[in-house]
Amino acid sequence: MSPNGSDRSSRRPMRRKLPQVLTAGLILATATGCTYKDFPRLGMPTPVTEEAPRILSLWQGSWAAALATGVLVWGLILWSVIFHRRSRTKVEVPAQTRYNMPIEALYTVVPLIIVSVLFYFTARDESKLLKLDDKPAHTINVVGYQWSWGFNYVENVPGAGKDNAKTSKDLEAIPDKFRKGFPAKANGVYDVGTPGERNPQNGNPGPTLWLPKGEKVRFVLTSRDVIHSFWVVPFLMKQDVIPGHTNAFEVTPNKEGTFMGKCAELCGVDHSRMLFNVKVVSPERYKQHLEDLVKKNQTGYIPAGIEQTPHEKNRETNNL
Repeated sequence: MSPNGSDRSSRRPMRRKLPQVLTAGLILATATGCTYKDFPRLGMPTPVTEEAPRILSLWQGSWAAALATGVLVWGLILWSVIFHRRSRTKVEVPAQTRYNMPIEALYTVVPLIIVSVLFYFTARDESKLLKLDDKPAHTINVVGYQWSWGFNYVENVPGAGKDNAKTSKDLEAIPDKFRKGFPAKANGVYDVGTPGERNPQNGNPGPTLWLPKGEKVRFVLTSRDVIHSFWVVPFLMKQDVIPGHTNAFEVTPNKEGTFMGKCAELCGVDHSRMLFNVKVVSPERYKQHLEDLVKKNQTGYIPAGIEQTPHEKNRETNNL
C-alpha cells in the first residue's frame, strides 16, 4: 500500500469518531440542568441586590475577554497545524528562525494590554462596591466564630434596654470609623446560631439573618477566633472576617425570599457546618422581627470579637 493510501486509511477512523465526539460534547453542555435564561450568567446565581449586577457584569466581561483570547490562540494553533503540516509542505524540517521581532513584540504587548484592561475594570468596580455611606439605613455586626454566626442588629429598637452601641463594651473591637456611623441611642438586639440550628420555614441549617428589602444595609464583619468569610451566595460577593481587623461592605436587597449563606474560608474541622440563611422581608416585617427578639430577651449585643492590634488601630486612625 502506498504511503498516501496508508494516511487516508488512518484518518478514516478519526472521521467516523468525530460525530460521536461532537454528540458527547453537546450532551455534556446541555445536561447541566441550566436553561437558556441561566446561560448568560455563566454559572452565577440570580442577583438579589442592587449592587450584584455590577459584579455579574464584571464576571461576564472577564469570560468574554478570556473567550476572545482563547479563540485567537486556538485559531493560531489550528492555522499552524493545518497550513504548516509536513504532508502539505513536503518539507522534512522547516526553516529555523532564531527570533522574530514583530511576533515577540506582539506576545509581550498584548498580554500587558489584557492585564491592564482587566485591572482597570476590577479596580473601578471594587471601589464602587466597597464605598460606604456616611449614614447607612441599617448596620449589622456579623460575628464569625467556630462554628456558626452571630448577628448584632445595631438599631434603636423600642424596649431593647440601654446598651448604647457607641459605648457598649461588647462592641469595643469595632473601630471608631464604623462606630461613629451607628445610630444614636442604638440599644440593639442580637441573634446567635449553632451548627445544629435550622430555619423553621425551609429546614435549611444555620441561623437566619433578617434584612429589609429596598433599604441599604452595612455589614460590619468581626471574628472571635480565626479567619472566616461571610458569603451570601446570591449577593455575588463575599468578604473575609478577620480577627483583629474589621471589614465592611453595604448592599441593598431588592428581592424578598430566603437565601443561602456560608463560610467561604477553610477555618477548621467543622468549617462545612458554618452555614446560615438570609431572609429578605418588607421593612415593616423586619421591624417586627427586631421587636420579636426583644420579647425573647435577646437585647443588647454579643461580643464582637478580638480587639484590634496596635498596628491595626494606628492604620485605622490614620485613615479616618
